[in-house]
Amino acid sequence: MNERILIAEDEEIVRTNIQEYLGSEGYDVDTAPDGRAALDRVLGEDYGLVITDIQMPGMDGIELLGHIVAERPDTSVLIITAYASVETALAALRQGAYDYLLKPVAFEDLIKRIQNLFAYRELRHEVTRLRRTISDRLGFEGIVGESPAIRAVFDLIDRVAPSDATVLITGESGTGKELAARAIHTRSNRASKEFLSVNMAALPHETTEAQLFGHEKGAFTGADRHRDGVLRSVGGGTIFLDEVGELPLHAQSKLLRAVEMKEILPLGAERPTRAEFRLLTATNRNLETAVEEKSFREDLYFRINVFQIVMPPLRERRDDIPALVEHFLSLHGRAQGSGQVSISNDAMRALLSYAWPGNVRELSNVIERACILTSSGRIEERDLPSELVATSGLPTGLKDAVEEFERRHIAWILRVSDGNRERAAEMLGVDPATLYRRLAKYKLQDA
Repeated sequence: MNERILIAEDEEIVRTNIQEYLGSEGYDVDTAPDGRAALDRVLGEDYGLVITDIQMPGMDGIELLGHIVAERPDTSVLIITAYASVETALAALRQGAYDYLLKPVAFEDLIKRIQNLFAYRELRHEVTRLRRTISDRLGFEGIVGESPAIRAVFDLIDRVAPSDATVLITGESGTGKELAARAIHTRSNRASKEFLSVNMAALPHETTEAQLFGHEKGAFTGADRHRDGVLRSVGGGTIFLDEVGELPLHAQSKLLRAVEMKEILPLGAERPTRAEFRLLTATNRNLETAVEEKSFREDLYFRINVFQIVMPPLRERRDDIPALVEHFLSLHGRAQGSGQVSISNDAMRALLSYAWPGNVRELSNVIERACILTSSGRIEERDLPSELVATSGLPTGLKDAVEEFERRHIAWILRVSDGNRERAAEMLGVDPATLYRRLAKYKLQDA
């Protein structure tokens, strides 16, 4: 663990006394006479802790804190301040400082706080290590699979997690984009901080700005008090914006500024305020097309797409289906009180041959349904949705087989479109009237 310490203090006698005392306690201590020199050292070397005065010429301790939180999030900051600046010190705590001390510094108090800090960091690293060990036994941070396609995703996650790069996770619905985002957070330097997931498609457009950036009391009708937006409330953790393509244009420029400057302007506020976070986003839309259609800002697209991870559809990682089935059997079997549930060879063959348009989420739903239906503790082909077993039990006559396949295909499309008939007609490439006639013909009106 890194226990190197940097002292930023413009008073030479104070700086030297603290350095000599901490050195006598066995710490590796460097010094800097002002904030700018301290920042240069922090950016060029690794320190576990920076002890900084608030009042310094040029760059003060608060500005130095902001740079460290943004660019060296694994480095802790301890503020030293005069009594008259306690309010400033409290503000520093809200911006990410670990603790503060009043001048004149009591060395016994200082060493106790440093020991507590490094003990806490050691505990945090141990928890992270144990979490990874357990996760690796159960899957990669909850993502189950060993196929080449998913192993490539694991490698990308491991490469990007330690950085602060923005990541765009793309892929079809149900492929596990949020799990990938959580894996990046868990394996990052921000793992001990909060992870917030926000589904942009679920936010009303008129409240998006208030939700993301916060608002002041009286900013709009119903704003009866100040509220931090999610970008600030995450406290240096990770924000995951799912379905980022649904972000309204009027909020996109503010998000771009927030990502680039780590500043947000709450609704009704006169001045921007600092917000430290890492941004991860996901979409199943083609954002390049959205940029061409002027529904998504090109500059924001390039800013969030510094590093892209494409989640493969389940049909491209069929080797993972047996492991996923076992995972969901265990998960849903326990939830249903069914104990250990197994699956027959015929049922497994049906699962392996299916196209899985809803991907891993659809597989989970199918197994959960089958765990409810089975009465023997063993899932059979009859426990699976009829449209899933598209190649078994078809009539021998060509006309009847075509009609039966059409019936199953329409039932399947209705299920993946959540019963939305207009969307189902669009997916099938027919007009709604044609779909309604087919539903009546095949007695699927209630599907």
